[in-house]
Amino acid sequence: MWFGTARYWLFQLIGWGGFTLINIFFAYSFDQLNTKKQVIEVLGRLGIFVALGLVLTHLMRLVIININLLQKKLEKQIGIFILITFLFSIVGAFYYTQVLQKYNLLNKRELEFLSNKVLLIASGAFYFFVYFFIWNLLYFIYHYVTKSRKQQLDTLRLESLVKELELKTIKAHINPHFIFNSLNSIRALVDENPQRARRAVTELSNILRSSMQVEKSETVTLEKELSIVKDYLALENMRFEDRLRIEYDIDEDTLHQPVPPMMLQTLVENAIKHGISRQINGGVVKVISDFKGDCHELIVQNTGQLNGNLNAEGFGLSSTVNRLNLLYGDKATFDIKQINGSLVEAKVCLPVSVH
Repeated sequence: MWFGTARYWLFQLIGWGGFTLINIFFAYSFDQLNTKKQVIEVLGRLGIFVALGLVLTHLMRLVIININLLQKKLEKQIGIFILITFLFSIVGAFYYTQVLQKYNLLNKRELEFLSNKVLLIASGAFYFFVYFFIWNLLYFIYHYVTKSRKQQLDTLRLESLVKELELKTIKAHINPHFIFNSLNSIRALVDENPQRARRAVTELSNILRSSMQVEKSETVTLEKELSIVKDYLALENMRFEDRLRIEYDIDEDTLHQPVPPMMLQTLVENAIKHGISRQINGGVVKVISDFKGDCHELIVQNTGQLNGNLNAEGFGLSSTVNRLNLLYGDKATFDIKQINGSLVEAKVCLPVSVH
């Protein structure tokens, strides 16, 4: 595009406008604008130089774009960069000399070299080269920084996309995994107590409705997550009856803290499957939420024995670790341990969100 972008032209006007003002300031400081003749001579020469500079730097830009210079290897960029600057400096000096001669604006030193135009043009080319070199240097630095920032943004977008896809994959595994376990619970009730089985189906539909609502979000409030957990435990309580005791120790100030959806439910489900269901006399599942320093602790305790192998506890715990790493990096931690002879504790520490 001949006219380029608005930003480019703004930079051109600022650059050459600043160059003009600086030269006028120095001309005034050195008493070169005392007479009308001096004013015409200084402003005329400056105007011609700036006009040529503006036109030729724009033509240089067009050449750079047309030969796709910024996409070439750095070694080639430097060589072509210097060559372009040199050629346009000679062109600038040639036309600058011609116009000055036409309008009788040559100074005494230039008039002395008028008989040897090659030397006169070479002298002028040096000044054009200096200014064109600075212009090209700024142009290349600007585009290098812009390109670098774009690559960084593209990398961040790619990482974000990968993270989003990984989270969706984990969620896609969590829901079928959860539904399968829930259906097993309902199946156990069908022959034993059909009425309770029907109530269990209603509980399951409530859980699925809630999980579908939060699936699009990376986090939900603990209050919403707890509602799913309570529905799930109510369903499991139908199956285990007196063998399952449920306790809650929830700091109300933590209810509005963001948590990954279905994460607490996954820990509770794991406590039921690998803890309570393996105990002849059943046991307790306790859900705790509290602040500890700058950490929001979510704890699920259950009666049982820890195998000592995270992978042995199934998909639920490994998915919890993966989700925490993707969402929070090293700002969140997960730990599962045997806290006494008959109690297992799964603890998640999340960064506190300030409202």
